[in-house]
Amino acid sequence: MKAMILAAGLGTRLRPLTESKPKALVEINQIPLLEIVIKRLKLYSFNEIIINVHHFANQIIDFIKEKNNFGIDIRVSDETDLLLGTGGGLKKASWFFNNNTPFPVHNVDILSDIDLKQLYEAHINSEALATLAVRNRQTTRFLLFDNGNNLRGWKNIRTGEIKIEKQSESDLIPLAFSGIHIINPSIFDLMPEQRVFSMIDLYLNLAKNYKINAFNHDSSLWIDIGKKESLIEAGKILNQIKE
Repeated sequence: MKAMILAAGLGTRLRPLTESKPKALVEINQIPLLEIVIKRLKLYSFNEIIINVHHFANQIIDFIKEKNNFGIDIRVSDETDLLLGTGGGLKKASWFFNNNTPFPVHNVDILSDIDLKQLYEAHINSEALATLAVRNRQTTRFLLFDNGNNLRGWKNIRTGEIKIEKQSESDLIPLAFSGIHIINPSIFDLMPEQRVFSMIDLYLNLAKNYKINAFNHDSSLWIDIGKKESLIEAGKILNQIKE
């Protein structure tokens, strides 16, 4: 089964750690983030993985080689010439997903014990175009879902900006995206022509006519390792995650 890891980001919130290495190789308990995510995907039988790279790309490529591709099929989508954003990065890697089977996309700086099998099955059963792992947590930007778990809009708490892409008869529920999602390959035919774009922007646009679902995983361990302050807490969480 195929999957993608988004690892091309600059890791600006993790500076100075990322001034000499990519975010993907920042370590938690002496284990690089990329290794943690690859092993989590392997645990759920995702054994064909593509990883996009940009910042210190050669370090990531060398690391994968040193680990003998972790015994699976690992490919690299090279974005060294231009950082494409989450949507553009996935679009460039579209050639890899040629078997018409839904696949997970996982941010490299997200640590979680979410049950990926349960998430995948929920996606299949919902017949959605994409299923987004979400949870109740503090953030400045929320996705808005109706009581049927359908994406309807977006809200920025800091600025007060609200985007409602499709009206709902129920009150909208604000939930934070967890950086893990399951996507149908048919989404590639619905992507914009531009090279650089965000998956969240794409989802909001597609929500007008397609089913974009929420999968709430409040009971899971989860942390965004986007800031240095989160590294200690991430170490505690990693010790609790069962392989």
